[in-house]
Amino acid sequence: MTDTAEWHPSACILCECNCGIVVQLDGRTLSKIRGDRSHPASQGYTCNKALRLDHYQNNRTRLTTPMRRRPDGSYEEIDWDTAISEIAEGFARIRDTVGGDKIFYYGGGGQGNHLGGAYSGAFLKALGARYRSNALAQEKTGEFWVDSQLYGGHTRGEFEHAEVSVFVGKNPWMSQSFPRARTVLQDIAKDPDRAMIVIDPVITDTAKLADFHLRVRPGTDAWCLAALAAVLVQENLCDETFLAEHVTGTEPVREALGAVDVDDFAARCGVDADLLRAAARRIAAASSVSVFEDLGIQQAPNSTLCSYLNKMLWILTGNFGKRGGQHLHSTFAPLFGTGGVGRTPVTGAPIIAGLVPSNVVAQEILTDHPDRFRAMIVESSNPAHSVADSAAVRDALSALELLVVVDVAMTETARLAHYVLPAASQFEKAEATFFNLEFPHNTFHLRHPLLQPAPGTLPEPEIWARLVRALGVVDDAELQPLRRAATEGLDAYTQAFFTAVGANPALGRVLPYVLYETLGPTLPDGLAGAAALWGLAQKAALTYPEAVRRAGHADGNALFTAILASPSGLTFTKHQYADDWDLISHADRRIALTIPELLEDLRALASGPSPLTSAEFPIVLSAGERRAFTANDIFRDPGWRKRDADGALRISVQDAEALGLADGDRARITTSAGSAEASVEVSAAMLPGHAALPNGFGLDFVAADGSAVAPGVAPNALTSADWRDAYAGTPWHKHVPARIDAVVPVRA
Repeated sequence: MTDTAEWHPSACILCECNCGIVVQLDGRTLSKIRGDRSHPASQGYTCNKALRLDHYQNNRTRLTTPMRRRPDGSYEEIDWDTAISEIAEGFARIRDTVGGDKIFYYGGGGQGNHLGGAYSGAFLKALGARYRSNALAQEKTGEFWVDSQLYGGHTRGEFEHAEVSVFVGKNPWMSQSFPRARTVLQDIAKDPDRAMIVIDPVITDTAKLADFHLRVRPGTDAWCLAALAAVLVQENLCDETFLAEHVTGTEPVREALGAVDVDDFAARCGVDADLLRAAARRIAAASSVSVFEDLGIQQAPNSTLCSYLNKMLWILTGNFGKRGGQHLHSTFAPLFGTGGVGRTPVTGAPIIAGLVPSNVVAQEILTDHPDRFRAMIVESSNPAHSVADSAAVRDALSALELLVVVDVAMTETARLAHYVLPAASQFEKAEATFFNLEFPHNTFHLRHPLLQPAPGTLPEPEIWARLVRALGVVDDAELQPLRRAATEGLDAYTQAFFTAVGANPALGRVLPYVLYETLGPTLPDGLAGAAALWGLAQKAALTYPEAVRRAGHADGNALFTAILASPSGLTFTKHQYADDWDLISHADRRIALTIPELLEDLRALASGPSPLTSAEFPIVLSAGERRAFTANDIFRDPGWRKRDADGALRISVQDAEALGLADGDRARITTSAGSAEASVEVSAAMLPGHAALPNGFGLDFVAADGSAVAPGVAPNALTSADWRDAYAGTPWHKHVPARIDAVVPVRA
């Protein structure tokens, strides 16, 4: 495993693309990293960040033993048996006294470690825990709510082949999010027959390549998107044949868009009306259009409405189910839960796709209410740093009767926990991601471990298995027939499994545990944690039988076997464009365009945007901008950054002149939630009245000399939990009213 001459396949873990990489090892160091040409999606592509992954694998914050908090707040090392026993007893006590629904789960995987989270469900179901959340509840639930009503699934654009690509609040040059992003963007920019439209207040790297940069004022994307869609309707640019054959509910939408005053809306969003009309006409004239929305609108005012409006651009023009258009896609494992919109037990906030809005978690804990959350499990997440109003989140986590964190590092959240369990790193265990979003070919990658787990750490599947065993919810004798069948091969195991689960429904509640305990020991060395993928492979083969067979897999067992034998990943479905219609979940296989409450919001735009800034807070702060050397919380060691080491506050040239600031000066940025000091970068990319701080800064780190450092600003120390979308509860991180003051240096 440590032959320095050999290249070992793995994957980057820094964004949802999870590009394939190959790694050379020097002992336990990832000494050389490059793109994996054998990976079916990324094909050898990487951005600069993947090359720095040893800063994740080998850093001073790695945990190597379970930790238990003492009454004075300090921590002591304990052995695994003690930790598992005490944690299981603690959660069982809470379940038995106040109910398992008072136990809350947050996390389940970061950008690359989803496989471990697949096993947590067995422990949670055994406790009767009902409520959960993760980072998707800070971003994607509004879009999911819209998608579920329009067609019932998630769509992704086929940008590699699109004639026109539209990016809304999205800078894929930095944030990637689709395969070989920079290569695709460059190909579009070089081709005179293709076009790129960017809707963003910032002159991003992607906007610099665009044919049309609709530089909206911060927070006014809804007016821009409504005007674009209105041009399509008012100038009779819609694909009437497509609408008649494949869409229902078009007339209420036509009526609402027909009433839009395009010139007025263009003025309100700050975009030249002629430029806006030209962009709409380019969309209408294209043979194919793909659209991508991201955090720039998903974490800003009118976010759910914006999700609805930007989908009008490709639905009204018939850009679905064809090469270069928008597509539904297969999934290997669902990122979201199913069911309608529920409500949280204390605040009544919407639960979309099974996820509690992150912004209400603190209130759900701190409110004096009989149904408040009493205990919490956090896995591979850091809500004390990543959720709005960090101070309130820390207070809430400190108030819990029991907080357990499973992670590789002593994070800001872990420092508040009663118990911290050290997980093996993403390169020390079998791992995978369920960001499988492409069409027509969709890929899955089971990453084999590059290294043995660091001494004292355990992979998450083993942690969850030990906790389930400690609860005593499964009689081990019930698993013996499955263990015997697993040694006889997958066909025998398949028959035994369905027989056992059919005869004993209780096993169905803890399926990942059952698979790990019975099939796991028969898998190749280091791949026991992949046992849960067997069940997912069976489901994929049943859900997409023809597409799975086209990809070369006869059935679920054949697919599972291929996954184990493909260390660089594989294609698990090959769809045809006509399959798009079968992936619509509505019985009539048509897009249902009318969402009444959002049409009401569209009509209300005519009254104009309500300013959220004020004389006290006149600047719009975008908190958490992605830059070349930012990577969420994954890289805690700041030494990986080659530039922007302090995470500068970017401000416009005009604001810098008004405030008397220059590059490198210090400024204090204040919001209703808090205040922080930052270095300044004056940038022509920013509009007057708009500033930005990067993500991934303000993390505690102990340097080699023992000194504690936390460079840059933790952006969520400045955000408010009250600023959130009315439909999904997603935070307005990208639109925080703020004030900037120059910090006058003390002269000697």
